Amino acid sequence: MEQDRRGALATRCEDGRVSSTGPDSRAPRFGAVLRGDEERVTPLELFFDLVFVLALTQCTALMAATPTWAGLAQGLLVLGVLWWSWTGYAWLTSVVDPEEGSVRLVMFLAMAAFLICALTVPEAFGSEALLFALAYGVVRVAHILLFLLASRDDPGLRRATLGLAVSTAIGVGILLAASATDGLLQGGLWALALALDMAGGIVIDPAGWRLVPGHFAERHGLIVIIALGESIVAIGTGAGHRVDAGIVLAAVLGIVVAAGLWWLYFDVVAPVSTRRLIAAAEGSERNRMARDSFSYLHFPMVAGIGLVALGMKETLAHVSDPLRLVPTAALLGGAALYLLAHVAFRLRNVHTLNRRRLGLALVLLALIPALDTRPALVPLAFLAAALSLLIAYETRVYGEARQRVRHPDAA
Repeated sequence: MEQDRRGALATRCEDGRVSSTGPDSRAPRFGAVLRGDEERVTPLELFFDLVFVLALTQCTALMAATPTWAGLAQGLLVLGVLWWSWTGYAWLTSVVDPEEGSVRLVMFLAMAAFLICALTVPEAFGSEALLFALAYGVVRVAHILLFLLASRDDPGLRRATLGLAVSTAIGVGILLAASATDGLLQGGLWALALALDMAGGIVIDPAGWRLVPGHFAERHGLIVIIALGESIVAIGTGAGHRVDAGIVLAAVLGIVVAAGLWWLYFDVVAPVSTRRLIAAAEGSERNRMARDSFSYLHFPMVAGIGLVALGMKETLAHVSDPLRLVPTAALLGGAALYLLAHVAFRLRNVHTLNRRRLGLALVLLALIPALDTRPALVPLAFLAAALSLLIAYETRVYGEARQRVRHPDAA
């Protein structure tokens, strides 16, 4: 069935259409080359993701510049909009080879537009709101055009792409309208644009999409690493140019937290989710799993890591001072959001409830009011200890099952 589908998608190179017949027949001048079964994440995809690194850094900077509830909301809205555009390219490059044909040039164009979006993030709700919306529109239009090119001989993919074009146009149009407003109205329009755009993924028939499951899962795993890298950057930017005993202790605790977040995802969650996506029936079942588990549920993971990065940045900047309510909520609430996303992720894929991670998430949320007046090192130390204890408990109690997941060939 897979071979028949790829055969239906392939057309003659001289027509400037999609080609999937191998490297010798590649490079139609205005065409796109299908990815086929290639699961390797390409260097151009990694290059593209570097722009997302700057976007994450800018979202953290936006929230740090305005450490209020409104500032957090603005940062998360911008991150949500940029995430939805990034995950769209993850779907795209699971259909076409980004390094062949005209796709490479359009990817560079999208990178340039994405970079402008990232640069304007600090003023996305202010003086550069219109520039952000216009650059974001270019990112999304390039994405749709490449999907249209890749779907010339696949009616199902073409229908899905046209549906995505509608939700994209609505989202970009509302952001353009929001650039002419301010205050609560502007924030409400941003929230509406993001909600309607993301809702398109639910309304559109998932059977039309195409993806290479191993590649798709790895791409999202790599973006989690990129987000964790932002937490490391936050330690450096928060510390500034001074290094004393308090900074050293905070930096060590920050690494423990970042390592704990890494462990909780990559030790078991990542390999299990990858195998389940590969094992899912091709078509609607696999595409729904990819949409729910990766496009949707990875966003609160990345957002949670971004909030933790904000909390760590503020901790390093004010080691001996109280962290205050909003940064404390970012630090502990971000970790709780990350854990709750894991709970939902497991519930979606394995249909069981991870009570340990759910319980720790609730404890972290409950302790925010109690720790916001303590020295900044206290909530960071508590988070580092809590994550370490959770990992130690899960590793000890579920050690045998963990080994089977991590080393299936040895079982």
